[in-house]
Amino acid sequence: MEKDKVYDLLRQDRWRVIDQSSLGPAFGALQSFAMDDTLCTVTGSGDSDPTARSWVHHQTVVLGIQDTKLPFLDEALEVLEEAGYRYIVRNSGGLAVVLDEGVLNLSLVFPDSEKGIDINRGYDAMWLLIKEMFPEVGGQIEAKEITRSYCPGGYDLSINDRKFAGISQRRIRGGVAVQIYLCVNGSGSERAELIRRFYEVGLQGEPSKFTFPDIDPSVMASLAELLGIELTVQDVMMRFLTSLHSFSGQLYNSSLQGEEYAMYEAYYERVLDRNAKVLGMK
Repeated sequence: MEKDKVYDLLRQDRWRVIDQSSLGPAFGALQSFAMDDTLCTVTGSGDSDPTARSWVHHQTVVLGIQDTKLPFLDEALEVLEEAGYRYIVRNSGGLAVVLDEGVLNLSLVFPDSEKGIDINRGYDAMWLLIKEMFPEVGGQIEAKEITRSYCPGGYDLSINDRKFAGISQRRIRGGVAVQIYLCVNGSGSERAELIRRFYEVGLQGEPSKFTFPDIDPSVMASLAELLGIELTVQDVMMRFLTSLHSFSGQLYNSSLQGEEYAMYEAYYERVLDRNAKVLGMK
């Protein structure tokens, strides 16, 4: 990690903050994809300051396109429904992820620079921010693949090989959104068990040309479990804003403005249509 370049991404003169962490169960995951696409577009064009967005979705499993290729997908989706979860298919890569009221999601949206933001630099910026948010264990937070977690990737964040977060990126129209889900409280292993059963029923021992994770629920945990403390989403939001402010001259609260509303509606219609098509082709 070239720390100076990573710090430069976090050291913005002004950070626009859009907090959607308390909108409740009516706020759907597809709305979040439309929000980040909108913010990428306006940030990439220079019509918005770099933006930090927070959000929470209740009882939702976000699937990747690859998940829709499971041999017994209908039966696997029934597992989610019976457990009380909605499901959607994301418009980017990756595999199934569990979201609920104990999972805080964060996006950092930057304009792509003239030379381009190297993909690892974006990941490293989020990793660095999380370490700053949890100084009591910052040196123990590793970024590496936890292979038997759900949605394993090279920038899984873990403590003692137990994963509590995963980072992804979305690039569109000159903007870069670096996104993370943080399992704040609740049982990480119970979330992982849900996805283990989803794959077990979806595969039923049949061969597949796609590779799905062999999930061991014990390798996943929430931050509350790992730190051994009571921790709420609001607690982590306060850490997030405090740490971001330490890098920046100014934070200001915001919502969508002016023409951004129409842009958001167009992106939302697009993700709704695409999601319906993907699930309709299952």
